[in-house]
Order: sequence, then structure tokens, then C-alpha cells
Amino acid sequence: MVRVISSQPRKQRKARYNAPHHMRGSLLHAALSKELQGKYKRRSIRVIKGDTVKVLRGDHAGSSGLVDFVITKDARIVVDGVSVKKADGTEVPRPVDPSNVVITDLNLEDKKREQKLSGE
Repeated sequence: MVRVISSQPRKQRKARYNAPHHMRGSLLHAALSKELQGKYKRRSIRVIKGDTVKVLRGDHAGSSGLVDFVITKDARIVVDGVSVKKADGTEVPRPVDPSNVVITDLNLEDKKREQKLSGE
């Protein structure tokens, strides 16, 4: 997590935008659903491609879908089915902040992730 002593919003935002690459992973954590919290005994985990999430905030609240990809640089995720129309009528994906989603199903293809969830 990016630690900033100041409580000023402009300095908080600046710290997020200028965070080094090795700290950006902490900005990509999302809450787990109640069922997953009970199963894995933790509240949140980093979102990866292949997770199923439900959007809780914004214009697309209530919609669910797979995470197509993660934009590490901007700390955003792209969810399948969450898109906006451009002026010419084409659909483009709408990046979502991970804090505005809840993970409903995990992608456990990565054995290290599965091992980490099972309790090291």
C-alpha cells in the first residue's frame, strides 16, 4: 500500500499516480464475496484476468462478468460486458476501479495463487 502521511486529497492522489511499479499491485485488490470470505478466511485479494466480478458502483452497478485484463499502470480492470458507446456508435470497454467490484469467483489456474489462498 502506498503510505502518505498527509491527509490532503491532492497528495493522496499524487501518491497513487506516482506509485512505483512494485507497489501498484496493492492498488489492484478487491473485496471477496461473503461466500469466498468464509471459505478462504480473508477479505480481499488482488484481481487477475479470469476472475468473475460484480460491479457495485457507477453506471454499470449490478452487472457481472469476467475480468478481460488488468491495467496495472492505471490501477483499473476491464470487465467483460462493461462498456460505453462512443459518439459514432461503437462500443468501447469501460475500465473500472477494483475497489468498486466484489470478486464472486476466483481464477485458480495459477498454483501459487491457490497455494497462497489455502494458507501458505
